Amino acid sequence: MITPDFLQKGDTVAIVSTARKISLEEIIPAIGLLESWGLNATIGSTIGLSENQYAGNDKERTDDFQAMLDNDEIKAIWCARGGYGTVRIIDQLNFTRFLQNPKWIIGYSDVTVLHSHIHTNGVASLHATMPVNVLKNTKKSINSLKNALFGLKIDEKVRFSKKNKFGIGRGKLVGGNLSILYSLLGSKSSIDTDGKILFIEDLDEYIYHIDRMMMALKRSGYFDNLQGLIIGGMTQMHDNRIPFGKTTKEIILDTVSEYNFPVCFKLPAGHLDDNRTLLLGAEVELEVTENESMVRYK
Repeated sequence: MITPDFLQKGDTVAIVSTARKISLEEIIPAIGLLESWGLNATIGSTIGLSENQYAGNDKERTDDFQAMLDNDEIKAIWCARGGYGTVRIIDQLNFTRFLQNPKWIIGYSDVTVLHSHIHTNGVASLHATMPVNVLKNTKKSINSLKNALFGLKIDEKVRFSKKNKFGIGRGKLVGGNLSILYSLLGSKSSIDTDGKILFIEDLDEYIYHIDRMMMALKRSGYFDNLQGLIIGGMTQMHDNRIPFGKTTKEIILDTVSEYNFPVCFKLPAGHLDDNRTLLLGAEVELEVTENESMVRYK
């Protein structure tokens, strides 16, 4: 796995939108944050564009992201927000120049499309908060992004959950938004989980659909040689008028009950104000005990 160069003061970060539209005013706090870290911000042409819910049409979003991928002066690309739309442009993007000179791709939610696709090409990325969220994020969330970008320690200690499965697992950290991982199954962007640690999170889903998605991952072999499972925020879940009968945690545990890898709940990452940065593609050790869980980067 190739790890892009960590940032130094004076480096430039591009802010673009591959999915939902966003205004310049909405990203001003993020620009100020980058500048406070000694970094420069370049604003992509998609910021302020609008076509229905998107930040411009597919070609405009493709061209903007492609320009940032190919610009060697850009050391990281920070996706402004999620929503929906990245999958519509992923097959039009050319990663040749990017693979020759990798840079950090930053974001979460719909940005899982980019994380998954570039991981199939062996490049690490940052599952982290986005410009639209920075005013709501906790200090720990913001600091974790800064530390990750500058190559500082981002190990995470996770509070105990009664639903955890104890054990130790080691492998590359992969994953992201469960709905996006599910939508990528069978495509060239679907990640390989063999011998790895999988992270999942989601927002605003029906409980029965969590069961459907977990079963689809299982049937696709995602858990066959998995070394550990980490669950972040499962935020604002819904039930039907006739209850499904299980909680989200129970669904996840039932799906993986036949496997021996450790399972860690409550990692503060995903659609949460306290959205800690994860270095996807990095080698990690997941240790789950009766007192706490630890995610250690190797």
